[in-house]
Amino acid sequence: MDEPTLAGRAQLTMSFDMRAPAFGAPAPDLYRAALDQVRWADQHGFDAIVVNEHHGSPDGYLPAPLVFGAAVAARTERIRIWISALVLPLHDPVAAAEELAVLDLLSGGRVTLVVASGYRPAEFEMFGVDFGRRAALAAAGIRVLRQAWTGEPFEHAGRTVTVRPRPVQRPGIPIVLAGSSRGSALRAAREADGYKPSRAELVAVYLDELRRLGRPAPLVPPSLAGEPAVFVSRDPAADWPLIAPHAVHDTTMYAAWTAAQPGISRHDADADPDTVRRGGNYPVLTPAQCLDRIRGGYGLHLKPLLGGLAPEVAWRSLRLIETDVLPYLSHSATEAR
Repeated sequence: MDEPTLAGRAQLTMSFDMRAPAFGAPAPDLYRAALDQVRWADQHGFDAIVVNEHHGSPDGYLPAPLVFGAAVAARTERIRIWISALVLPLHDPVAAAEELAVLDLLSGGRVTLVVASGYRPAEFEMFGVDFGRRAALAAAGIRVLRQAWTGEPFEHAGRTVTVRPRPVQRPGIPIVLAGSSRGSALRAAREADGYKPSRAELVAVYLDELRRLGRPAPLVPPSLAGEPAVFVSRDPAADWPLIAPHAVHDTTMYAAWTAAQPGISRHDADADPDTVRRGGNYPVLTPAQCLDRIRGGYGLHLKPLLGGLAPEVAWRSLRLIETDVLPYLSHSATEAR
């Protein structure tokens, strides 16, 4: 199931979607723990915090990634903040441009924006947006963001618009396009600074189109969506039962959401703990296995609060990574650090 990182070096990333199903930890505890964990990641040399967006989910999946991103900015100093992904058709693009500019200022220029067209019709119904126009709306939204971040007046929807303040990053915040189709790869080559596909074969389509258009290498190297979420344990067999219900919940929710959109994810609607473990999306590894994985060219992606996992269980994994994995990454284990 795993795919090597595509950026040429092992990336250390941590993501948060803030699912809080009824059987898991309470949402206030999860949000408190998340902010402590982003601080930990910042202090221990991680490259990026990845913040997600969905709406109307019964488990409270994070609906406000820019608000969460501002809290991350306040608790960190150097780590990159990836809004991945903002479902741009569900947002007023002028308002999004303003909020993203403020987030970039709060973070000192550490924001990367991943734009998605969206794939859940229920979310579009919730906001009264035409699902069939999502790709066109995303493309138009990207154009508005770029114009807005110049700080100069421009025409939008028959009105003159000026967005101030500008982001720290110039000419603007890097924009990466997410997608799962050949069309998304072609649009990313035309419109974006990078591409984050759900399937590895789309990277070649994207790079070929960049060459055909005579465009330079992307500002943000392409990377795959849906990286496996690693947990580290001295005894994976003993700890898997603690993680399994949360991994099954995550899997079945994504499978239900993507059932009508083949190729978006690799999750199983009929998942049980055994099939989820074999699927490889949530590997529980010893420290030695984790280092072997990194030596093999993979990144280290953590989703510590997976499916409402108890913070104390998540912290056990993080502390073990701190003592038995990270110290070796600046030496013989990998050239990533």
